[in-house]
Amino acid sequence: MIDLQGLRALVAVAGSGSVVAAAGQLGYTPSAVSQQVKKLERELAAPLLERRGRGVLLTERGRALVSEGRELLETLERLESVAAGGTPRAPLRIASFSTATRGLVGPVLRELRDTDGAALATVTSVDPVDAMGMVATGAADLAVVHNWNSVPLSAPAHVVTEHLCFDEADIVLATGHPLAARLELDRPALVDEPWASTPKGAICHEALMRIFADLGTVPRVVAEDPDFSSLVELARQGVAIALVPRLGRLPLPSGVVARPLADHSQVREVRVAYRRTMAESPGIHRAVGLLTEAGALVEP
Repeated sequence: MIDLQGLRALVAVAGSGSVVAAAGQLGYTPSAVSQQVKKLERELAAPLLERRGRGVLLTERGRALVSEGRELLETLERLESVAAGGTPRAPLRIASFSTATRGLVGPVLRELRDTDGAALATVTSVDPVDAMGMVATGAADLAVVHNWNSVPLSAPAHVVTEHLCFDEADIVLATGHPLAARLELDRPALVDEPWASTPKGAICHEALMRIFADLGTVPRVVAEDPDFSSLVELARQGVAIALVPRLGRLPLPSGVVARPLADHSQVREVRVAYRRTMAESPGIHRAVGLLTEAGALVEP
């Protein structure tokens, strides 16, 4: 009998490229993932992974097992979805980016409760790239992700995505800023401004870095913070200006204004993602329906 936990760990390592990345997607420690794979190796009396520098490679047996095992796990997932009937057997695991957690997922979580108040869904806020990886490897059942028009997010072949809404980002700046009196801002007028941004590696940061791509320059970032509220405060203090999406944005404090770009170029599409094998899940159906309704309310 093949250990399914070990098989899931091996498939995750194959998909993510490392034990550490697989551990992050599965919600385990790297040590736990390694132990699960080693247990599977003992059962099969064959090595499945081999060390190569700081990473790992699958052996020939490991590649064959992943090829067949991925299909088996997907079949089991479909079977569990059918067996669940109309009642979810466990809380739906949702991965979402922070502003969508606030602006879209929060109201949905309220609806996804049993008659006795028991939670039928949980949410973890992560960057969209990580959220897509969590869905792809089975660490999450559903993800809310976004695609900036300048920074596309790809989905694996076994993951389905559906449109929820479009979300435009504005330029937030102090009311005393010379450009604050304008109703819309032209990008060339912003080239020499100091910027506050989310950290490097985040999709919103990458979108900002490409805002002047056709002008042959990049923004001059003077402050980085993962919290958009901090970026708004930095703008209020006159330290920098910031590109801040509207979705989930808290009411702006006095002393700052939000102005759209004249070309409305900074728009991201918000989508929901889930594995094809979960398409018949009643929990997925209900959550996607609720998220679609919530998305329709925020569509610009």
